[in-house]
Amino acid sequence: MIDRVELQWLLSFQAVYEQLSFKLAAEQLQLPASNVSRHVALLEKQLGLRLLERTTRRMIATAAGRQLYQSVRPLTQAMNDALEDVSQYGDTLSGHLKIIMPDLPFLAGIIADFCLQHPQIQLSCDTHLNPSEGLLEGFDLVLRFGRGPLEDSGWVAREILRWPSVVVAAPQLLQGQPVPVSLDELSRAPCITTLSVLQGLPWRFKHEQTVQVQSGYKVNSGHMAKAAALKGLGFAILPAHACQSEIANGELVHIELDSEPEDLVLYAFYSGRKYPLEKVKVFLEHLQSRIGELTA
Repeated sequence: MIDRVELQWLLSFQAVYEQLSFKLAAEQLQLPASNVSRHVALLEKQLGLRLLERTTRRMIATAAGRQLYQSVRPLTQAMNDALEDVSQYGDTLSGHLKIIMPDLPFLAGIIADFCLQHPQIQLSCDTHLNPSEGLLEGFDLVLRFGRGPLEDSGWVAREILRWPSVVVAAPQLLQGQPVPVSLDELSRAPCITTLSVLQGLPWRFKHEQTVQVQSGYKVNSGHMAKAAALKGLGFAILPAHACQSEIANGELVHIELDSEPEDLVLYAFYSGRKYPLEKVKVFLEHLQSRIGELTA
């Protein structure tokens, strides 16, 4: 059977299965959508069954399609990893580097410089603040924020950058209510939290302490949280460096509690292999070196 099936057919099917769209799969593979559609049709014809059910509104995998994907995905990943490993013996770093990361200006320049230094690297970078587990499939590296202990996963985590954090509030907010001095008092005050990331509820403090806060203002942006805090909409946890000038000029007040907030940490997550792929290893070295220069 395998001698009658082309690898590209399987790769096209795999991409369509993950994207549930011929158009998006074609963009991922950098092929015409007509080619991707033809590959899937040829694979289905060779197998004599439907792998994907198409309608005018959506596409879903059949039971056979789900089984084939679950069986083929580890094999294609292993083949790709083997080729990537062998490529490290060449004179230049090459291959397809797929990253998910937050949309941070300083990271954009670092990644562009890396690709400039290694012109044989093909980059695919998607920006998400808190990518779901399903979205991580097929990526080499994920840069993601964390606060407090990390949850167990099959990924290896490497700390990239750490920011001490503070609880702040605007003076106008403090005029209408007492200044909290404990986590218990903070739990009864209006707070600004994240919508879906960093375990926005509860807030995490050092020594594994947590507090359930009241929040009617949830956002997925540190800039939006800071803007809301400046307007007096609630208490906020912010990286200390991001609000240092506002604290100095009196626009924000540093709230000193009986416990300090956990640091905000940028982590790099990669596959739990014994050794990272060479392209990931070299990129992480570049990333940490450049960040070291920025923070020196």
